[in-house]
Amino acid sequence: MLAQSDATELDDGPRLRGAERLCLATRTVRPVEHMIRFVIAPNGEAIADLKHNLPGRGVWVTATRNALDRAVKANAFARGFRRDVRVAGDVVADTERLLENAAVDALAVARKAGLIAIGFAQVETALKRDAVTALLHAAEAAPDGVKKLDSALRQSRQTESVRIVRILTTSQLDLALGRPNVIHAALLAGRASETFMARLRRLERFRCDRELDEAGPGKVNVRG
Repeated sequence: MLAQSDATELDDGPRLRGAERLCLATRTVRPVEHMIRFVIAPNGEAIADLKHNLPGRGVWVTATRNALDRAVKANAFARGFRRDVRVAGDVVADTERLLENAAVDALAVARKAGLIAIGFAQVETALKRDAVTALLHAAEAAPDGVKKLDSALRQSRQTESVRIVRILTTSQLDLALGRPNVIHAALLAGRASETFMARLRRLERFRCDRELDEAGPGKVNVRG
């Protein structure tokens, strides 16, 4: 069970991976990788600081839609910052959009690193000869194509280590991969791929209100 805290200073100490912070909404102490930091912009509005590096004092919220919505409705940002602060009515949607953009940007980096096979035929080939980290199907992908690639995945004997991703739309895949009408792609093993999957899990956890991601590699299917 995570520790409870009555601390009032929410942004003390170094903002390093492995550190813990107090959630503004739940008053629960959690690792920073399961939280979103917010700071006050020059216009007086609370904004998400996904990289945890914007200047100024911050407050932290568990990285789920439900926790952020609770913080907004309870006027917790004003209490946390100890001053008047504007919170946009669409801050939850805006934060989700930032998380989506972060995942798309990371996928683009993976493409530039040569870690993406795009299109049905290339995905089939990758499953036969490469170490594949994930199969990416657009959210709008037809069941028939998905079923055929699932069959190819089973034949490749990589089933336990490959994650199935259906959380991104065709337009998001197009943007990240630099070509139109992307329906299927394979993510190959590599450091840039690990970064993308970490950001994707964060987005999925935000949407599903999953507070902790306890499953290890090969045990999480990220689906929209």
